Amino acid sequence: MGKTGIIILAAGSSSRMGELKQLMKYKNKTLLQHIVGEAILAGLHPLICVTGYQSDMIKNSLSDVNVMIVYNSHWAEGMGSGIAAGVRELKQSDVDSVILAVSDQPYVSAELFMTMIDRKEQSGRGIAACSYAGTLGTPVLFGRNYFDQLMSLNGNEGAKNIVKSNLPDVCPVEFEKGKVDIDTKQDYEKLIAEIHNA
Repeated sequence: MGKTGIIILAAGSSSRMGELKQLMKYKNKTLLQHIVGEAILAGLHPLICVTGYQSDMIKNSLSDVNVMIVYNSHWAEGMGSGIAAGVRELKQSDVDSVILAVSDQPYVSAELFMTMIDRKEQSGRGIAACSYAGTLGTPVLFGRNYFDQLMSLNGNEGAKNIVKSNLPDVCPVEFEKGKVDIDTKQDYEKLIAEIHNA
C-alpha cells in the first residue's frame, strides 16, 4: 500500500461565524485539533495544515503536534490557492496520494481516512471522494497523478471540479455525517447539543 499524506485547509476567516471556527471547542479539543488528531491516528504523513487568516493563532494551537504549517498569503481569494500551496509542499515528499480535508467537519475520523485509502486501493481508481447529501465532497483523496491539476487551482476554485471532470475515476465513500459542517453559530450550538444528548 502506498504512502498517503493529508492537507487540512484552515485558512478561512470564518466570516459567517464571527470567530475562528477552527479554534472552537469540540470534545475538549478545537475542531482543528480534532481533525489533526484523527489524521495522526490514521498514520497520514506528511500532515500539512494550510493557514491564512490569523495564521499565528492557528499555528500556536498546533504547537504540540508534528504538523507542517504552510502559510497561504492569497487565502482571501479562496480555497483553490490553499490547496495548490499545500500540494506544492507535499509533492516534495514520497507520497503516492493526498487527502484534502477541512477543519469544520466534526464527524471526520481516522476510520474514515483509512476506509478511503482502502477503497481507492481496492477499486484501482485515482480518486476516493466522500458521498453525502446527494453530492461528492471532502474529505477527498487524490492519487499522485492528480497533483499537477491540484497545483493549478487558484481563487475560489476548489477540487470539486477535478472530481466532477473525472467521475469514471472516482470511488465514492459513504459518509452520511459529512453533511454536518460548522458554518454558523446555530450549526455549532446544534453540534454541542448533540454531544450532550449522545
